[in-house]
Amino acid sequence: MIDHISTYAKDYPASRAFYDAAMKSLGFAFQMEMVASWDSEFPERRTCAWGPGRPVFWLIETKMSVEGRHFAFTASDRASVDAFHVATLAAGGIDNGAPGVRAVYHADYYGAFVLDPDGNNVEAVCHAPG
Repeated sequence: MIDHISTYAKDYPASRAFYDAAMKSLGFAFQMEMVASWDSEFPERRTCAWGPGRPVFWLIETKMSVEGRHFAFTASDRASVDAFHVATLAAGGIDNGAPGVRAVYHADYYGAFVLDPDGNNVEAVCHAPG
């Protein structure tokens, strides 16, 4: 259903490091980075993307903080959810829910939540039985 999605970062280097760690822990590769020279109001705006073979998740530099978003990335197994949590905390994330079963969603919902440098709630989730 979703082809690609973007989030915004006031501290681009910190957010780039956070998402590099998050995506690598889940097996998603860095795809590209560019400068939005066509943007006359912010021609040095940096942007980059990760994905499973093509750019799917984009990070775009901004001058103002934008928070309150929630992203849930698919993990292939529970060990990947655990690795995501460790990697994102080491990359400056703030714990927002340790890895574990969230039976309120369904019996096999295993997720972990971390706040990124801009305060967005980032999740890794595995739906496979444990």
